[in-house]
Amino acid sequence: MRAVIQRVSEAKVVIDSHSKGSIGRGLLVLLGIEDTDTAEDIEWLSGKIVRLRIFEDSNDVMNLSVQEATGDILLISQFTLFASTKKGNRPSYIRAARPEIAIPLYEQFIARVTQDLGKTVQTGEFGADMKVSLTNDGPVTILIDSKNRE
Repeated sequence: MRAVIQRVSEAKVVIDSHSKGSIGRGLLVLLGIEDTDTAEDIEWLSGKIVRLRIFEDSNDVMNLSVQEATGDILLISQFTLFASTKKGNRPSYIRAARPEIAIPLYEQFIARVTQDLGKTVQTGEFGADMKVSLTNDGPVTILIDSKNRE
């Protein structure tokens, strides 16, 4: 699993001119899923996202997690995070999981993040044409790959 995590002051997702999910202060998480992802990847990545200390404390030091900062999470599925640009100029998405594998993993991930955060996570809609807007706070943007745990 790959996640692009952006600390935001606000973010929203719109599908067919209708607001699907929105948050104030918190994290916008773009999530890519590949065929080899497992429950272990879900558990590890969810915990990492919820406990990532990227919000300022009273001393303006990034020392608080989204949970400690009482922030929210907007989670969006994004298969293009597994784009391969090695050959030519047209990206290949061969590593991205097909919907029959990705959808159950995405739903499990939503449930796990909701459990770890302790409150409902806002989401987009898997496979939909989504319009995502955000105000990146900082900016703070972090890329995490569950297969490359640096």
